[in-house]
Amino acid sequence: MSENQTREIRGVLIPVSNGRVLLPNATVAEVITYSPPEAIADAPKWLLGRLSWRGWRLPLFSFAQLAGVASEENLSNARVVVLKALSNNPKLPFIAMLAQGFPRLTTITPELLVSVEQDDAEPAPGVQAQVIMRDERAVIPNLLQIEAEIDAVVNAAA
Repeated sequence: MSENQTREIRGVLIPVSNGRVLLPNATVAEVITYSPPEAIADAPKWLLGRLSWRGWRLPLFSFAQLAGVASEENLSNARVVVLKALSNNPKLPFIAMLAQGFPRLTTITPELLVSVEQDDAEPAPGVQAQVIMRDERAVIPNLLQIEAEIDAVVNAAA
């Protein structure tokens, strides 16, 4: 295998309100049609509720609302991206993120990925980094932080 092949990974650009989220393709379990979620008691606005998927009740979140880039979501063209959780929590093996359309596959290499300097000392909630890839801005989410926040809300509601 050549050096270039070992330095590239398959990724997905996921459209969200007012932006895009960039994740490794391996974190995406499935893309499904949006259906209204079941509400979670006392949940913040960004935690939209729970969806049924393959026998699981998945918490559905709006990345755009969590990160503060959108106050409302348009649900007319919405999809749901089911993500494999990273925290090894047996009660939360998957989480669901609201998307504004279908994710797009892309190849990620170090040469194509340029970090965007933040004006703020602290990144927005749920944000690991902001990047530019092939002249497109995207956000790399902090999935461990998002999972921890979801877990705290879900446990408080139980």
